[in-house]
Amino acid sequence: MSLTTLIKAIQDIMRKDVGVDGDAQRISQMVWLIFLKIFNDKEEEWQVTVPGYKSPLPLRLRWSNWAGNPEGMTGEELINFVNNELFPALKKLATASGVSPHGRVVGTVFEDAYNYMKSGTLLRQVINAIEEDVDFNKSGDRHLFNDIYEKILSDLQSAGNAGEYYTPRAVTRFMVDILDPQLGQTILDPACGTGGFLTCAIEHLNKQVKTAAQRKRLQESIHGVEKKPLPHMLAMTNMMLHGIDVPTNVRHDNTLSRPLKDYGPKDRVDIIITNPPFGGVEEDGIEKNFLKKYQTRETADLFMALIMHLLKADTGKAAVVLPDGFLFGEGVKTTLKRELLEEFDLHTIVRLPKGVFSPYTSIATNILFFEKGGPTRDVWYFEHPYPEGYKSYSRSKPLTITEFDLEKSWWGGAERKKRKPSEYAWKVSAKELAARNYNLDRKNPHEVEVNHRDPEELMADYQEIVRQLEAAQAALKNELVACLSTDKRGKA
Repeated sequence: MSLTTLIKAIQDIMRKDVGVDGDAQRISQMVWLIFLKIFNDKEEEWQVTVPGYKSPLPLRLRWSNWAGNPEGMTGEELINFVNNELFPALKKLATASGVSPHGRVVGTVFEDAYNYMKSGTLLRQVINAIEEDVDFNKSGDRHLFNDIYEKILSDLQSAGNAGEYYTPRAVTRFMVDILDPQLGQTILDPACGTGGFLTCAIEHLNKQVKTAAQRKRLQESIHGVEKKPLPHMLAMTNMMLHGIDVPTNVRHDNTLSRPLKDYGPKDRVDIIITNPPFGGVEEDGIEKNFLKKYQTRETADLFMALIMHLLKADTGKAAVVLPDGFLFGEGVKTTLKRELLEEFDLHTIVRLPKGVFSPYTSIATNILFFEKGGPTRDVWYFEHPYPEGYKSYSRSKPLTITEFDLEKSWWGGAERKKRKPSEYAWKVSAKELAARNYNLDRKNPHEVEVNHRDPEELMADYQEIVRQLEAAQAALKNELVACLSTDKRGKA
């Protein structure tokens, strides 16, 4: 069965169930089932490859025992088992003492998961479709699981629920390529969504892994936090699909709920790469976790304060997606930008065109690249152009990674010393930005500026054009009448 056929078959079965309401619930239901299938197949592998491995799940709760037999539990028996035995036991793994790291992973995935299906007969059909068509321990099917994950994420985006934690793959890849993480560096996405930045970093680091010890080092270096259950579940699944067997460093939590003062030197990281939620506000009291100068309920501003605090002194570097509003905003934003220029090297702002995040938002966005250990001398801007013939991006015409070859060829190496101004690139001194009250919203000076002028002047010009047109029409009419009159006299 093809991937599209499999996912459609599962969704068609779920649509018949009265308990599942809408695409988001169908996707959530599918994800926890697929996670357990993946975990079961991985356990079969660990029994062979991990010395002394012991499953954190009692025999009765393992997928192969309750789901593996296509003629096994169904109907009311299956629903009662899932709701009253399976879920309560898996949820306890999140907080119970003495649980292995593998068990803790399962617990964090299921602590906010829910079985929406009411019909055990339909649930059995879904389980059989998953069980019959994919075996994660087959190399070909392992690739298929990655495709299934991508299809689920695509469906989630289509359902309109992914805007706040989805970043186009081309953007994540470009940011990781530029930061160029090295094995041993700690990497954090404090608002990791479904794990796009982290998996991209893993793919980048995989090229450097040669030994089992290095693989372990890679796993320990990847850190993420996501507060919403469904994207967190997808992130955990995504980690396992990318070789992070025990992703205990990807936590289900709100990064902003921990007081800033409680983060010490051991919490600081080498690289932060993220697209924090913007346009939203935090619940009452969250802002009190921050110093008074940072206190606001605007999510993106709080994340920026946290990011700046968590970077390692002198070596920490970050790439952060932020909206135009951060560049020209005042208040807490001004405080953050002043510190960004004084205590960091804000060396580059890549200005992305509108439509990059379409259809979730039309807000213009930017990627800020900065390093700990300032001050900033100059900020380079690079305005990413649309491809020829494009007026915007869309789902059928998305931004592609090859478009970023422009930025990469201009970047000027690790030290960025070979940069030159171009029709897309220009620099502004930090002194000039400070003199403008830290307004970082600088337009491309190489663009031909359109002077829209005063509306009253434009109306006067328009009326003059209309008057001239009417005069020309009248003159033409008179000429035509005169010509016709002459012609008639000549015939007479």
